[in-house]
Amino acid sequence: MRGSNSQLGTAPIRKKMHGYVGFSNYPNQVHRRSIKRGFNFTLMVVGESGLGKSTLINTLFESKVYPTKEELPPVGTIEHANGVEITSVSADIQENGIKLRLSVVDTPGFGDSINNDDSWRPILDNIESRFDAYLAQENRVNRSKIVDNRVNALLYFVKPTGHGLRAIDIEFMKQLHTRVNLIPIIAKADTMTAREIELFKSRIIADINYHGIHIFKPVSDEFDDPETVADNKDIASKIPFAVIGSETYLETPDGSKVRGRQYPWGIIEVENENHNDFVSLRQMLLRTHMEELRDATDIALYEAYRTQKLLALGHVQDNSVFREFNPRVQQEEEVRVHNAKMQKLEAEMSAVFQQKVQEKEGKLRLSEEELHSRHQEMKQVLEKQRAELDEKKRRLQAAVPVQTQMEPSYQQPAKDKKKKVFGF
Repeated sequence: MRGSNSQLGTAPIRKKMHGYVGFSNYPNQVHRRSIKRGFNFTLMVVGESGLGKSTLINTLFESKVYPTKEELPPVGTIEHANGVEITSVSADIQENGIKLRLSVVDTPGFGDSINNDDSWRPILDNIESRFDAYLAQENRVNRSKIVDNRVNALLYFVKPTGHGLRAIDIEFMKQLHTRVNLIPIIAKADTMTAREIELFKSRIIADINYHGIHIFKPVSDEFDDPETVADNKDIASKIPFAVIGSETYLETPDGSKVRGRQYPWGIIEVENENHNDFVSLRQMLLRTHMEELRDATDIALYEAYRTQKLLALGHVQDNSVFREFNPRVQQEEEVRVHNAKMQKLEAEMSAVFQQKVQEKEGKLRLSEEELHSRHQEMKQVLEKQRAELDEKKRRLQAAVPVQTQMEPSYQQPAKDKKKKVFGF
């Protein structure tokens, strides 16, 4: 079950076998299959004219892979308006029974114009078009014959100025380092002294790090032996490679034949590590890290481009399709979903209950306010009526004493008269 351990969150259990099973012979099976099928490797070279790109390619593979200018032009030439051409040649080479289908992509015209703005665009378009072609083949119904012409490595030739990377170099690397394995090379290293090369390399690495450019470097893992780790460190320390190329064999004073260049003061040997970094470049590119370059192209660079392309087209990843699962994990997931659903329902019911309570409390407060208002109104009416009654009572009480004081003054003369009558 692929990926089941990561989904279950448990580490694989290591078992010790008590006898020979045979699966350790699997690398030999892969080796035999690889010999039958052979390999494909696409190499792109970019740099100004006259830096020795064709010569270096022929020197790397010790054969006439790339034709000279005097020979017929290679097939597959694509011309662009800004003067940059994309040319491609393919060759079937064989070594010790191993077949290699080598494709070399050259970019004549790059950096040769007065205005080199966007000179990197045709090269980027070519690399991405190869990704698109491979993606289209993957989406076919019949995928038995997929042709892989994706660029596995790009050798970028830096002009030996000694002053660091130029603006065109930086812009090119910044635009393409996410699409291809960049390998910077100092061309025509025989035009500089050892001290000048050392300073030039340090300036180039400083510029690359400053601008955040990713270049291919050999890395080691826990399965590498100490010798391999040391070799990888030695190769990485020589990047960018200062190389020279030559298809001419010269005779040294000891009588041996070597490829190199003849100068009045001596011979510069191509395969002498004390003279240049050609051997380290060939070691990394062809002998030790060819498969790493192919894997980096397929797993990292192409997958990143494919994901970006499909997302731009509106495709969305559905992780539930063909997902392997454990029943216990599925049950726990269902319980978690159920609990979350119940918590959501409880929260909704609590919210509704709170709303109903608030509405009821509002109605009760409104009724209480109305009753209080009516009570105040009735109280005011009663107090008004009581005040009126008190006023009437006061008036009546005030009127009774006045009448009692006036009544004797009216009756006194009659009494006096009566007394006079009878007193007579």
